[in-house]
Amino acid sequence: MQEKISISVITVCYNAAKELRHTLQSVASQTYPHIQYIVVDGASTDSSLELIKEYQTDIDLLISEPDSGIYDAMNKGIKVATGDYLCFMNAGDTFHSPTTLADLFAQIHRPLPDVIYGETNIVDESRHFLRPRRLKTPQQLTYLSFLSGMVVCHQSFYPRRALVPYYNLTYRFSSDFDWCLNILAKATQTYNSQMVLTDYLAEGTTTRNHRASLKERFRIMTHHYGWLKTFLAHFYFALRSLVK
Repeated sequence: MQEKISISVITVCYNAAKELRHTLQSVASQTYPHIQYIVVDGASTDSSLELIKEYQTDIDLLISEPDSGIYDAMNKGIKVATGDYLCFMNAGDTFHSPTTLADLFAQIHRPLPDVIYGETNIVDESRHFLRPRRLKTPQQLTYLSFLSGMVVCHQSFYPRRALVPYYNLTYRFSSDFDWCLNILAKATQTYNSQMVLTDYLAEGTTTRNHRASLKERFRIMTHHYGWLKTFLAHFYFALRSLVK
């Protein structure tokens, strides 16, 4: 008998009706039964709320009110989450298959690892596969792994709720990078699922604000690793880019 391990899946959206259906349908189609599904909508003025109502039987909690941005909305989701693990699946992103969570948690036994992670595929708006994510996940994810960049996609990073802090709202574009590092700083055991967990929509908030995001990441890395390690890491990034 499969052990009951619960997960809170949180979808944050604002005027994203075009992409949102894919995400709602993906969560609704999961065969794994122990899911708390939370949707945090920023008081959308498009047809998002009508679409959400179509899936109301699959949604455990809906919050629809103005917020101060994506990370403020994510914090609202964290506040009401009750699962053993948390997963952020934003509008346009989907689980790789209907059995993703069932297949994943069939591997997991107590004592629970602090972070479960896996691979990510990049897809277009029609859900067509484009490529694997450029950075591969490390065999063993640690606090120092992010010196090589964000080696695990935020949507394929499932931390134990007990370790989860709120997002730092002083970062507008890369607070997820800081959030993952804060969790990994406390984690003692991480688990590589060796699975593709997420199909990630190619265009997102961070990619639309790429330069600002990179500047924030530099600040975040300096805060966590110090200036010298951050400088050397970015020197390596530059060399890697030239080689490619």
